[in-house]
Amino acid sequence: MPHDAIRWGTHGRPMPGVTIRIVDAETGAEKTVGEVGEITVKSPGNFKGYWNKPEATAKTLRDGWVWTGDQGRMDADGYLTFIGRTKEMIKVSGYSVFPEEVETILIKHPAVAQAAVLGEPDAEKGEVVKAFVVRKPGAEVSAEELMAWSRENMATYKAPRYVAFIDALPATGSGKVLRRLLKDVA
Repeated sequence: MPHDAIRWGTHGRPMPGVTIRIVDAETGAEKTVGEVGEITVKSPGNFKGYWNKPEATAKTLRDGWVWTGDQGRMDADGYLTFIGRTKEMIKVSGYSVFPEEVETILIKHPAVAQAAVLGEPDAEKGEVVKAFVVRKPGAEVSAEELMAWSRENMATYKAPRYVAFIDALPATGSGKVLRRLLKDVA
């Protein structure tokens, strides 16, 4: 983020010598300004490949571009906004839902301290959103109340269908939530 040109809600502009493109993950075609696609990066600092993993290298490193597996968009001034990991995207009735979008809204609820969401298999919709919520100390909110609030504050297909309250979200030492560990939580 340039210190003299901060743009809140974005993740900044590429450093000198770094080029970022947003592309269609299937075709590799470059997306237009504002469209969401896979973030690809090219710079003199790019890695040369994975040690003894030629298949993984071929998938990630193509024509000098690193295909990050992250979804994002660029604005007209070249600022990047990270949307989420492609692997974590939830498909609800054909709509793409990124966990970060839902979590950002859920933590605006006055009783919610932290939230993490995953896709839950659903026979009718493919997947639906399941939220794991840590309440603020002394706060009370039921799953039904939080789901109703969510339907009022986000697109209906993004609103959690299930809410599980937990004491703490599993996280790395640096505080990054480990969503994969939530799959085993009821």
